[in-house]
Amino acid sequence: MGITKQIRAGIRSKPLLPAMTLLMLAAMHSPATQAGATFKIDDTKWVSVGAGLRTSFTAAEDSAGTPGNSQWSNDFALDNIRLYLNAQIHEYIKLEFNTDCQTCGNGGEMRILDAIGKFEYNPYINLWIGRMLVPAERREMNGPFYSPIYNVFASGTPFEPADFNLTIKSDGTSAGSFGRDDGATFWGAAFGGRLQYAAGFFRGLRGGANVDDNILYAQRVAYNFWDVEKNPGYYTSGTYYGKGGDILTVGVTNQYQEDGAGTSDDPGTFRGTTADILLEKVLPNNGVITFNGEYKNYGIGNGYSQASRDAGGGFTMFEGNAYDVSGMYLIPDKVWIGQFQPYFRYTSVMPSTSSDRDAYEGGVNYVIDAHNARVSLSWTYGDLLTKGLDYSSTASGDSINAIKLGFQLQI
Repeated sequence: MGITKQIRAGIRSKPLLPAMTLLMLAAMHSPATQAGATFKIDDTKWVSVGAGLRTSFTAAEDSAGTPGNSQWSNDFALDNIRLYLNAQIHEYIKLEFNTDCQTCGNGGEMRILDAIGKFEYNPYINLWIGRMLVPAERREMNGPFYSPIYNVFASGTPFEPADFNLTIKSDGTSAGSFGRDDGATFWGAAFGGRLQYAAGFFRGLRGGANVDDNILYAQRVAYNFWDVEKNPGYYTSGTYYGKGGDILTVGVTNQYQEDGAGTSDDPGTFRGTTADILLEKVLPNNGVITFNGEYKNYGIGNGYSQASRDAGGGFTMFEGNAYDVSGMYLIPDKVWIGQFQPYFRYTSVMPSTSSDRDAYEGGVNYVIDAHNARVSLSWTYGDLLTKGLDYSSTASGDSINAIKLGFQLQI
């Protein structure tokens, strides 16, 4: 009896202010993919293994170049290389262990991405414990492998606390790593799977401003108005290429941590609220239109002054509003071994403490085997590529162009 196991894992590389570094952001999680091989032990025990790869070439305009004579940087990047290991040790107990090259840009080190003990009893309530994705908006839950756009993080909206730093630290500069943190999440669904929820409790910011070891609370609720999305756990996908039926899902997320931002001398309470929507419709000609949208409102209360932010100390989370919208069309006719999927995207970030920034992106995906084999070519333009995560009052940067060619493979 064959067993199919869906896996998700994730990564994102921490963006820096220069355009080239920002565009090389790898993202964070890898949702539902079928394992490469499943080994059955008995009727209730099995082990599955799989792997995923994302690699790209980027050419970015130099914002400091002479007008009319701009220089372009050129670079290859290993964005992700992942190993997936899943197992079932009891009818109701499972184990997930994933690794990723979380410092690929500096030579590469394989590190723990996910380490989850799963107690899954029924559709209504389940418990995951260990290191896992913090419930967040759809983009975070999609991860790089199940987002419809290769650059989904590189030119996207600001990050949640758990996705702000490259590594897990206890010095007041990290609240997790690549969207993951250590904690527990209750998740489930009701009304035939239409109402989906996840509620988690995590370490959040450790050290620094959080001298009292306050917990980070994270919740996500989504409702499926049309066909019900089918993903493992509380993960999501940014497109199903028409194979999931007609999708219209709206989700709302909130994260909160007392003293979850700032410095030990100037702490602030973090609150991040998001709303997202996925609409996917299969047309009579078997073409597929897909729309993704998200809105973020982040605030830091009870402290954390602009002076501390400008000084660059502590945990400099985003304050303000941001939104990201994209639309794409999967052309039904196959060309050689795949289908073309042109798309357009716009991102706007409006910090309350700094200057606004945005990015326009257009591109085309060549979809060979859904999320398992895809080639992407994109063009991006905007000052979001140079201002990045600098939310100080002196942030500045020119609008530049960048081109990326990305390859994604999974098994």
